[in-house]
Amino acid sequence: MSGNATARFDNVALLSVASVLPSRVTTSEQIEAQLEPSLKRLKLHRGLLRRVAGVLERRNWAAGETVDAATIAAGKRALAEAGVDAKDVGLLINTSVTRTNLEPSVAVALHHGLGLPSSAINFDVANACLGFINGMSLAATMIQSGQIRHAIVVAGEDADEIQVNTIERLLAAEGSRDDFMREFATLTLGSGSAAAVLGRADEHPAGHRVLGGVTRAATEFHKLCVGSVDGMFTDAKALLKGGLDLVVSAWKEASHEWDWSSMNRYITHQVSSIHTDSIVKAVSLDRSRVPTTFPTLGNIGPASVPITLEREQANLREGDRVLLVGVGSGLNTAMLELAW
Repeated sequence: MSGNATARFDNVALLSVASVLPSRVTTSEQIEAQLEPSLKRLKLHRGLLRRVAGVLERRNWAAGETVDAATIAAGKRALAEAGVDAKDVGLLINTSVTRTNLEPSVAVALHHGLGLPSSAINFDVANACLGFINGMSLAATMIQSGQIRHAIVVAGEDADEIQVNTIERLLAAEGSRDDFMREFATLTLGSGSAAAVLGRADEHPAGHRVLGGVTRAATEFHKLCVGSVDGMFTDAKALLKGGLDLVVSAWKEASHEWDWSSMNRYITHQVSSIHTDSIVKAVSLDRSRVPTTFPTLGNIGPASVPITLEREQANLREGDRVLLVGVGSGLNTAMLELAW
């Protein structure tokens, strides 16, 4: 069985997108300096993160900064920029991978911190790096149905613990190069928070229309990237191939209903230079229309798409067409079109 799941919306708008980044910068050189004994033992040259992934640095939360506080700040900023009062929000979806406990949901603390009313539905949606796009689509569906008027979708990521645990394990281990590379992706992770506010287009005619998109699953690859706070282990080559095959198959199937060959911007999930260049080549995108943030922010999981969109929005003009594209471990892909 194959094919895409398709969603279309005619009365949903993206009203704002905002982010809060950590103040502490961690360079790839600093990480590799910590790993110097392992690199020497495995005869791996310094500069690996820059050469292989294109990641020069990433952000980590500094003393006194917390991911929940930053996500609440991003949400308040997004609400202010959208001109929406907290009392008018009917839905909060948290899409973070990061969570400090299994229950309650991360969403409840954010709901409280944002001062949302008791009538505002709140819950977590977890789908690896694809979560934010899924959250936007779900919020759009509820707005389209008339169940709510406004929604806020958030993601806040903290890569500190997983990176510390990974570095300690790599220094203590006597594994092979292959073992090292299975954990390499963890070293590219970054931290940050983002929020987006959506509402009814007829109430917000100046908003950016959410038109719809597609999702597609290839869950036979669910063991290619498995992570927890202890570490993230990947089969990088198989993951890249499986992800590209999934994107290409979804893209071709979608071409029967959507024309995404000449969008003004393609906001893709930020993984590495290899992943970005491979997607550009696989579906023949104009590279100048694919902005990147991974060189200085790393892979911020589901927060990377909204953070990249926020940074690019100053360059967008009314009438521009924007496609959000994500691939999440599992594997799943989603594409969501916006009319700016």
